Amino acid sequence: MTIQDSSPDQRAVGTVVVAGVGGVIGRHVAIEHARLGHRVVGLSRRAPGDLPDGVEHRAVDLSDPAPDALGGVGDVTHLVFAAYVEAGPPAELVAPNVALLQGALDLAQAGGHLEHVTLYQGGKAYGAHLGGFRTPAKESDPRLLAPNFYYAQEDVLRERGARDSFAVTMLRPEAVLGYATGNPMNLLMAIAVYGSVCAAAGLPLSFPGSRAAYEALYQSTDAELLARATVWAGRSPHADGQVFNVTNGDQYRWANLWPLLAEDFGVDVGHPLTAPLVDTMSDKEPVWRRLVERYGLRPTPFADLVQWPFADFIWNSGFDNVSSTVKLRQAGFGDCLDSEDRYRELLARLRENRVIPPRGARA
Repeated sequence: MTIQDSSPDQRAVGTVVVAGVGGVIGRHVAIEHARLGHRVVGLSRRAPGDLPDGVEHRAVDLSDPAPDALGGVGDVTHLVFAAYVEAGPPAELVAPNVALLQGALDLAQAGGHLEHVTLYQGGKAYGAHLGGFRTPAKESDPRLLAPNFYYAQEDVLRERGARDSFAVTMLRPEAVLGYATGNPMNLLMAIAVYGSVCAAAGLPLSFPGSRAAYEALYQSTDAELLARATVWAGRSPHADGQVFNVTNGDQYRWANLWPLLAEDFGVDVGHPLTAPLVDTMSDKEPVWRRLVERYGLRPTPFADLVQWPFADFIWNSGFDNVSSTVKLRQAGFGDCLDSEDRYRELLARLRENRVIPPRGARA
C-alpha cells in the first residue's frame, strides 16, 4: 500500500538532477522520477551501462565540475544527492564527500531555481560502523563524537539551504536492495552472486559470517521504496528540514531468512561458517564467466558486480540493527514491504533480466 501526502501545497517538480545516478540509490530514484513524467538529468563520472529510459546523462566530476556542465538544462527545482567517494578512514572521508555535495549544489543552483535537496545518510549516523548502538535508532538520537561525513554534509546543506532559500531533507536507509553494478553497498548483489556461485558448484549455501550476526536482528531498505520516499520528500512540506529513517518497516534474522535464500537458489542450507567473502570469492571469476557464457547473462565484469568487503562487514556485525520509522509514517509516507518476500522477488527479477543464472544453474 502506498500512502502519499495529499497536502494541497505540494511542491511542483521541474527538472530533477540526480547526482550519483550510477549507484543503486541514484538509479532507482531516476527511474521513479522518470516514471512520473519528470525531466531527469543524471550525473556521474561515466555513463552507466544501462541508463534508465527517460534519463539524460551528463558526465561530471563533482569534485571539480565545469561551470557549464548543466548547460541547456534549465528549470532545476530538485537535487537528489546520492554520490559518494571512498577515501579511507572516517576522518579522511569528510573533505572529499563534502566537496562532492558542494559541487552538486553549485551546478544545481546555476541551472535554475533550486527548491529542494535530498541527502542520503545511513547507519553510520548512529554508529553502526563502530559497533552496537541504541535500538530502535531514532532521528533525535545525539550525534557521535567521532568524525562523520554525514554530519559535515548535513551542516553544509542546512547552511546553504537557509542562505539560498531551498528546503532540505535527510533520508537514512539501511542495506539498500536493488540492482546497480559497481556499487560498494549492494547487499542484494552480494547474495545473488554468492548464491549463484554456490549453486554452480553444487554446494550448500552457508552463511559466511559470525554466529552473532546470524542471530541478530537486521533490516533492509528496498531501493524502489526509497525512491518513492525521495519523491515524496521532494514534494511534501512536511519533509522540509527533517531527517527520516527509511526502511522496509520490518526486521529479520539471517538465521530465519537464510534457509529461504538457499531454497531460492536450489541448494541445501549449510551451517554458518565465518569465511570472508573477500577471500572466498577472490578466485571465482572463471566460474562466473562460464555462467555468463552458458546462460547468456549480461556480460558484466565480475569485479563490477559486487564489492565483497561491504557484505563481509554486514555479516560479521553481531548486534541488532533496528531503526524506528514512526517519524516518517507520522509525516505522511507509509509505504512498507515484507523483506523476506522482497528478497525473493528481487532475485527473480535479476534472473528474468539475465543478471544472474536460473535457479539451480550449474557451471
